[in-house]
Amino acid sequence: MLTQQTPIDSGFASSTTAEDVIKGCDLHGKIAIVTGGYSGIGLETVRTLRSAGAKVIVPARDLKKAESALAGIEAEIKEMDLIDPSSIDRFAESFIATGQALHLLVNSAGIMACPLTRDARGYESQFATNHLGHFQLTGRLWPALLKANGARVASVSSWGHRRSPIVFDDPNFEHREYDRWDAYGQSKTGNILFALALDSRGKDKGIRAFSLHPGAILATGLQKYVTQEELRAFGVIGEDGEPILDPAKNMKTVPQGAATSVWCAAGPQLDNMGGVYCENCDIAPLVDDATNVNNDKTRRTPATFMGVMPYAIDPEAAERLWNLSEKLTDTAY
Repeated sequence: MLTQQTPIDSGFASSTTAEDVIKGCDLHGKIAIVTGGYSGIGLETVRTLRSAGAKVIVPARDLKKAESALAGIEAEIKEMDLIDPSSIDRFAESFIATGQALHLLVNSAGIMACPLTRDARGYESQFATNHLGHFQLTGRLWPALLKANGARVASVSSWGHRRSPIVFDDPNFEHREYDRWDAYGQSKTGNILFALALDSRGKDKGIRAFSLHPGAILATGLQKYVTQEELRAFGVIGEDGEPILDPAKNMKTVPQGAATSVWCAAGPQLDNMGGVYCENCDIAPLVDDATNVNNDKTRRTPATFMGVMPYAIDPEAAERLWNLSEKLTDTAY
């Protein structure tokens, strides 16, 4: 499994846009679901998949906001809240009842670095939303993915995954001090391990799974809980508070950020592949633990955080997380 985590020299780059990636792709007759599809890179992903002919469905917690954001884009909007298990079930049951196949599932929605909150089950909100919600949603949509006879699941992770592996002894911060960045990192590691385990289960059935880092993009609303001081420390804004755009340093526009999502969801270069973590429209390299310590809290820019941590593509950890997620969400694929 680990040997697949090697760049393939795709010919794309950090400045590639979603429009660049979709050129030559014909998605007519394909159905896609994009969570988080009414803001940031999710919205750009919806726009791009529609431009190639796909039918796109956008689950939304805030229907009015979704309708406003998607005005002018022909997409279906359906109600769903990732932190509410019953809402996920209602959305999935409604889609399954249509009898349609699902060809592309882009798990793009997420929250970041929020204060400690818990869902109705007592689960920490970032782990519950970013990982468990998408685990449950994908499981409930499994019959439709199977029906596609060739489907992809792309989960948006982050370079933030190196802040934390999955802390299996206490994933919900019940017995340790809450750190909002460690919680975010753990949830993003969860996205990567989920793709690995999902691909191992789906590849013989025509379902391939990928995870990805889109880049550091400020125009998404994801950073609502992040202070100006933190953003300056990360090197993504200047002293004037304006975003620094430099794709070579992984600081991107929204169209550039959505490129890897679209590449993982629809790019033909990934045919017959899966289970890998991608960045800059290519498979990411494996990080050397000796030179990249995940708990280094010193100032770094996104450019220094490239590649994937070994613990995030460990098959044993992936299986352990899968079993835990089945138990926590009462979801069996």
